[in-house]
Amino acid sequence: MRESRQRLLVGVRGTTEARAAVEGGAQIVDVEYPASALGTPYPLNILAVRDAVPQSIPIATNIGGEQPGRSTACQAALGVALAGADIIKLGLAKMPLGEAQEFGPALVRTVKKWFPRKRCVPVLFADERLARWYIDPIKDGADLAAHMKADGLLVDTFDKGIGMGLLDYYRLHEIEELIAKCHDRGLEAWVGGSITKDELPGLWAAGVDAVCVRGAACQPGTGPGRWGEISAELVAELVATVPARGEPAPAPVAIDDSGAASESGVESQRQVIRW
Repeated sequence: MRESRQRLLVGVRGTTEARAAVEGGAQIVDVEYPASALGTPYPLNILAVRDAVPQSIPIATNIGGEQPGRSTACQAALGVALAGADIIKLGLAKMPLGEAQEFGPALVRTVKKWFPRKRCVPVLFADERLARWYIDPIKDGADLAAHMKADGLLVDTFDKGIGMGLLDYYRLHEIEELIAKCHDRGLEAWVGGSITKDELPGLWAAGVDAVCVRGAACQPGTGPGRWGEISAELVAELVATVPARGEPAPAPVAIDDSGAASESGVESQRQVIRW
């Protein structure tokens, strides 16, 4: 089931960052360990964040980017749901499509058996080697998520250490294709992967339901890249780009190779190092 408004998800390490994200206006707080794309937190950390955040704000978390086995992954998904997560992200990295078609439904069934109102969002990755050798998120992602009876699909980047973000792998028209496929199947379309503030307007205009960020919300000088501390002020700047319900998204900003910004075009051409 899709929400009626677009939302910004902010990744946090613990309660201090969670409070900063809420102060800045984040619509979803995501408990994670930022060492990897889907770094798994301790269940007690998920519970602490759930207790620290108003009940009106959903808590998300994940069971890791790669799964060691079906039963172990099902236990992990149920465990984080029990710990207080409202949204469970299910990483399917390095898994062939046929295996994911058998593997994925069990994850969703397990969570929904005990917690029918909690949301399950499989995660596929845009990195070229993963999209080419395993599952192509644009071509096969929406059908896979629908087959799993999931609530949405997140397309993210797996390798956070090479300076490549989601829009280095895909043009906005490809993101729009993904969104259309998801919406046609009643799924939410989520994106992540070193998304910057300047990229947000184009993504909102494309119709994404949620954008996942961490590095863009970290205060410079407090740690390297994703290891910095979440800043309420930076979160507020990111949240300010989210269109109000029923309001068209602002014109996207294109950034050319020189780094100059303009209001023309929807496909970012900038070349920067992202974390």
